[in-house]
Amino acid sequence: MPGPARTSRIAWGTTAAVVALGVAAAGSATAGSATVGPATAALAASAASHADLAQRWAPIHYQDVDQTGTNALGGRSDYIAAYDFDGDLDGRNNWDNTGNHPLAATAYYSVQETGSHWFVTYMFFHPRDWSDSIFDTEHENDAEGVMVAVQKDGSTFGVLRGAVTVAHSDFFSYTPAGSTWGAGAENLDGTLQLATSPHDGLAHPVTAQEAKGHGLKARPGYDIRGDGVVYYPAGRAEVPEHPDDRDVSYRLVDVHTPGGLWAQRANGQLFASHGTFAGDRSGSCGDGGISCSQNSANAPWGWDDGDDGPGRGALATDPAGLSASYFRIPEHLDRTYVNNPY
Repeated sequence: MPGPARTSRIAWGTTAAVVALGVAAAGSATAGSATVGPATAALAASAASHADLAQRWAPIHYQDVDQTGTNALGGRSDYIAAYDFDGDLDGRNNWDNTGNHPLAATAYYSVQETGSHWFVTYMFFHPRDWSDSIFDTEHENDAEGVMVAVQKDGSTFGVLRGAVTVAHSDFFSYTPAGSTWGAGAENLDGTLQLATSPHDGLAHPVTAQEAKGHGLKARPGYDIRGDGVVYYPAGRAEVPEHPDDRDVSYRLVDVHTPGGLWAQRANGQLFASHGTFAGDRSGSCGDGGISCSQNSANAPWGWDDGDDGPGRGALATDPAGLSASYFRIPEHLDRTYVNNPY
């Protein structure tokens, strides 16, 4: 059940105001379309900025929250946050600092574009991957996410065709109702639900993360199982008022912003190796589980499903290629990138 009525709200940071998109763009969330020609693709390519495109298709995000165990910090350990929430770029003190700083809701995105499609990758970060079971391990830092594929159809924001989520070391693929895409080399794992956000009146994909380990799937593959936070892409970074807050705004930050996450990829304090966050065994890590592992969280260019192709990092760095493998796509899929900042 939802928690008590809110009495106040603290927002940390802002992004550009949510764009008023209109009825036509809202309809594109579920509409089908024919094969896109070059002229139509060129029109769509110039219709929206990548920041606005990322805002349009950002998920409504359900985060399950567990308050049990000392490492839960009363539920705070399941709140999404910025990777530098504590004001520094040291990945090895994030576990220790989780309870000492506000965990303002932040998600990261990157946009890759071909002549026929946009691919938007979102990352949700947690300072702790924690446990209250002696059968599980814990580790500092956690980053999992989703890639959504959007076909250019001449409208401002295109039409959503498919999504692939990251749950630990496995990927899961989904299509929304009415999509032309089907199962390719990988089976479809379900339907990607859409829901209307009260903040912009538009239909957004709905994702969910489990408590503690934070695997991410399309809802209801994971869901809130008691207490939980519902995050909306509403342009500002809010801190949940309590562990059962069902309306919290999150802001989007470009992975490739100057000085941002990609720019820090060689920073030895933040990353232990290419695409792998640095994390140690300091503090209480390991007290709630069987052990604490080091350097166990990956940035998008380090995400990998070891059982599948096309390889480590491709979900973010070559989403067109991964989509061509994972899905059966009847329309033309251009795999030459117009924009790929990786």
